[in-house]
Amino acid sequence: MIGYFGNVKFVSNDKRVLTFTDFKYSSTVRNEKHAVIGRKPIKEYIGPELDVVTFTIHLSAGNGISPRTELEVWNRMKHRQEARFLMLGGNLLGSDKWTVESVSSSWDVIWKNGELYSCKVDITLEEYIEVI
Repeated sequence: MIGYFGNVKFVSNDKRVLTFTDFKYSSTVRNEKHAVIGRKPIKEYIGPELDVVTFTIHLSAGNGISPRTELEVWNRMKHRQEARFLMLGGNLLGSDKWTVESVSSSWDVIWKNGELYSCKVDITLEEYIEVI
């Protein structure tokens, strides 16, 4: 197993391939600029911003995956804003849970009766800080 996010397991074996590409981890800070007459603004550090992870999943029935079912799983997690751990290679990514912020799909092959054979899904996760 490559890793998992909630109930979604990223795997690559002889029966099922569910992996990702273009994995990006973004970590930024929040700054505020205060206007000063006749001078450049003064920048004030406010604190860290929530981290963001993006990646693309290639779903194909030829890889033992039901693209429509997997797409529904990701959309359900997005709508429910379920906070889950993201595990890669046996290690937690980040120090907190993550929520699905966006799911964007491009349907590549559609067979008769509208059966989705393959698609690409762009996923954006955002760090979720539990209220203390």
